[in-house]
Amino acid sequence: MEAKKKWDLLALASIPLVMTLGNSMLIPVLPEIGKELNISSFQVSLIITVYSIVAILLIPIAGYLSDRFGRKKVIIPSLFIAGIGGLICGWAAWQSDHAFTFILIGRFFQGVGSSGAAPVVLPLVGDMFKEEEEVSSGLGLIETSNTVGKVLSPILGAFLATIVWFLPFWLIPVFCIISILLVMFLVKVPKKEQEKQPFKEYLKNVKQIFHNEGRWLMAIFLIGGIIMFVLFGILFYLSTILEEKYGVKGVMKGLVIAVPLLALSIASFIAGKKIKQNKIIMKWCTFISMALLGGSVFLITFTENVYFLLGALFVAGIGIGAALPSLDALITEGIEKEARGTITSIYSSMRFVGVALGPPIYAILMKQSHEIVFYTSAGVSIIGAIAAFFAIKPEKKKGGGDEEKKDPNPTQKLKPALE
Repeated sequence: MEAKKKWDLLALASIPLVMTLGNSMLIPVLPEIGKELNISSFQVSLIITVYSIVAILLIPIAGYLSDRFGRKKVIIPSLFIAGIGGLICGWAAWQSDHAFTFILIGRFFQGVGSSGAAPVVLPLVGDMFKEEEEVSSGLGLIETSNTVGKVLSPILGAFLATIVWFLPFWLIPVFCIISILLVMFLVKVPKKEQEKQPFKEYLKNVKQIFHNEGRWLMAIFLIGGIIMFVLFGILFYLSTILEEKYGVKGVMKGLVIAVPLLALSIASFIAGKKIKQNKIIMKWCTFISMALLGGSVFLITFTENVYFLLGALFVAGIGIGAALPSLDALITEGIEKEARGTITSIYSSMRFVGVALGPPIYAILMKQSHEIVFYTSAGVSIIGAIAAFFAIKPEKKKGGGDEEKKDPNPTQKLKPALE
């Protein structure tokens, strides 16, 4: 990988890091927010859900705009809007008599900003590199940045809340400004080779992609949504029971929540390095990872011992971390550049569906029993494993392995690498 492009990647890696910190940093603070604002557990979960629902709706639009007008022209304004949202949340928690309502408004703006920032990074990495191995390695770094943010965020959020409970809100605009400066001065976007397509023609091409490649695309969308649903649901569950049942608060709670996220981060980094351009490995890595996730959370139904719980969640983190770079690489390398922004953005939307549904659904499940929380987690994870096994089918070489179809006419569009 070229040295100059490493700086580009490091700058791009700041975006998912910032977006993750802006969301996951609040996880350990949610019970404290509920107490300070005197609201229910379900209402508290809406602080995560509102952010995610807005992103779900706007991400596909951001993807199209990035394909049409350029990645940086979408990313930089989006980071600015996310920063404004953080300011609104911080001001509301500090000054407003109707803090909860204004915090939700601020989270709405953060969701708008997030929709045009982090999801656009994936297609931009695909644009920057020609070699599939470099794309996979770059995506591994981006996903690792995302997961490192998940590790740091509960610790940082819990620490800041020990000073002032709403301080995490104020750090979001600071992070956004840093990321804006890095992207503005370090990221060099390659010039597009293709001409800009009229919207109707563009939409027709996207529909054709779904017609031809819908089976494996829908499987990846489903798995991405399941992973985020289980991850954010379990984090919400863990944050709540650590405080209410075990009396673990403050920075110590942040450290405990970071345990499965550390496993996720390490596994994501290693998987990004190992999968390279081999799509067969990506398929089996995804399948095994989802099976590992399902098996580990199922074991938790047999005991409520906190040490066993953390050990099993550490293994679950490995499963999630190993799956994510494979999903990113499959969808980024399998779609032609003309529609890459839109398709990867729909994938990102599905991941946000999981983020949006996880906390409120787990808040309801927690009222039923410990077992139902993890039966649900195991069940949806196994559904993801089944989807990976039957729907993701890389093409095989005659001598084994996998390859892309060779296009005899270089003027024709690239064909996706899966069927």
